[in-house]
Amino acid sequence: MRSSFIRLASASAPLPLSVSQASVQIIPPIPLYRRLLRAHRHLPPEMRFMGDSYIKSEFRLTRSTDNPLHIIGFLSQWKLYLDDLESEVTNKNAGTIGTGQWKGKKLDSEAFEKLSKEQVGQLYELMHATKEVWKSPEQLEQEAHAAEGMTGGATTENQKTGSGR
Repeated sequence: MRSSFIRLASASAPLPLSVSQASVQIIPPIPLYRRLLRAHRHLPPEMRFMGDSYIKSEFRLTRSTDNPLHIIGFLSQWKLYLDDLESEVTNKNAGTIGTGQWKGKKLDSEAFEKLSKEQVGQLYELMHATKEVWKSPEQLEQEAHAAEGMTGGATTENQKTGSGR
């Protein structure tokens, strides 16, 4: 009888050692997908649009993946992202964030070295896509002044020469 209790005790899953290990619990793909889209509701509209479309395309692309290691890695990384996003929203609601916006985090060098060439290319494309969408206030101001200068300068030239038609 004693050996069956030992077997039963060893058959149960061990408790996670830390909070980070507990948060890495894998969620099935469809509930994870829905929770990610719900979490994006708290982002600014531009970030939400870009994030939602990225999530949809990534989940669509990995739908046909058969390799269990790729699936587990994919789901665990999206779960970590979800945990970061939800913690920022929770902190924002608690009033501990000064800016009130989710900023993300830097990619550590170890994770960057593990990326394949294709992933580095995707990251590069994403960097350029975000630079086009998210411009600094100084850049926006310079573009506005340049646009005013072009339209303003053209009209004064036409008025001077009398060829405004």
